Amino acid sequence: MSARVQSATTQAHGMGTELVRPDWAQITLEETKRLFGRYSNLADVTSLLWHSPRPFSSATIVETAEGRLFVKRHHHTVRDVEGLNEEHRFIRHLRTHGSPVSEILEGTDGATAYAVEGWTYEVHRLAKGTDLYRDAVSWSPFQQEAHAYAAGEALARMHLAAEGFQAPARLVRPLVSSFSVFGSDDPSAKLSAYVASRPSLLNYLHTRSWEKDCENILFPLYERFAPYINMLKPLWTHNDWHSSNLLWEEDGDAAKVTSILDFGLADRTNAVYDLATAIERNVIDWLALHEGKQDGLVAYEHLEALLSGYESIRPLSTDEQKALEAILPLVHAEFALSEIDYFIGIVRSTGNADMAYDLYLLGHAEWFQEQYGQELLSYLRCRTYR
Repeated sequence: MSARVQSATTQAHGMGTELVRPDWAQITLEETKRLFGRYSNLADVTSLLWHSPRPFSSATIVETAEGRLFVKRHHHTVRDVEGLNEEHRFIRHLRTHGSPVSEILEGTDGATAYAVEGWTYEVHRLAKGTDLYRDAVSWSPFQQEAHAYAAGEALARMHLAAEGFQAPARLVRPLVSSFSVFGSDDPSAKLSAYVASRPSLLNYLHTRSWEKDCENILFPLYERFAPYINMLKPLWTHNDWHSSNLLWEEDGDAAKVTSILDFGLADRTNAVYDLATAIERNVIDWLALHEGKQDGLVAYEHLEALLSGYESIRPLSTDEQKALEAILPLVHAEFALSEIDYFIGIVRSTGNADMAYDLYLLGHAEWFQEQYGQELLSYLRCRTYR
């Protein structure tokens, strides 16, 4: 079976603002019915109501006689059963500790992930809340400050709930937002090991001046962050905290996050890393930068609301505030490498791999060394000493 299965009936989010032809075919009604045969307490599927436009997997909301469920399918090269179980263990811990995450359903044998003919499946109860950002791509802004504040509050509460989850870092997998390279005492050695453990990534990087690029662009940023490494407590984190991964409840000008979705990028990093990722995902309009815009890329009012909401629940120490400024330029680097590995090794898209390398791995880091990126870092620096 080919790993890359395309469908002409749906469109997916791409690397920019335009919808593109998806890499993975949409889930079918018959496929879902076969899957539900592994669950003893699920009613028959009557229809498929919606197909996700997210690019790295296929997902659908299904209608049954007893309510709606969420079904997600991954190619086994992206997530096998144990890869999903890594995520499910974290989700169950959060749910046990009061975090508003979805309920993962167990099959007749107690499993929550199933391998079927080269695919890996999971089924969830439909999470509570309104999907206000269903069609939003990463790096698109919040609709209003109240959403940014509520997202900050929810992230802080999730971090408190995550404490005590002691699982090790994830195994080598594509599309995981880790911090093993730049969160170490020897990033050069860790980067070499990271690349060597991913043959497709290694083969691709042989076509680029990657060691020189990292030496000139990424490692100087690491030197600014290095003094804070040992001050940050390891923590399992979400690592894709964007408004589209949250469900919402609104009451006038007030907003509340009612559910947290999609732990596919989760790994053992630290709270400051996760908060920096939230800033990187929601506050900086990278897609406009990629299209040539230079100014007005940072939504400072949303940044302030996000941080204020977070600190209303979990105040940052002075060291954490300093670390936040230092870590932000590097926070996307390892996921960019993971994206390259996915694009070149699984869906065979050299064009997307090139974009991930030039724009995401290097371009984002370079932006922080230029005027507007420096202004953002200066804002965070000044905020530390208010």
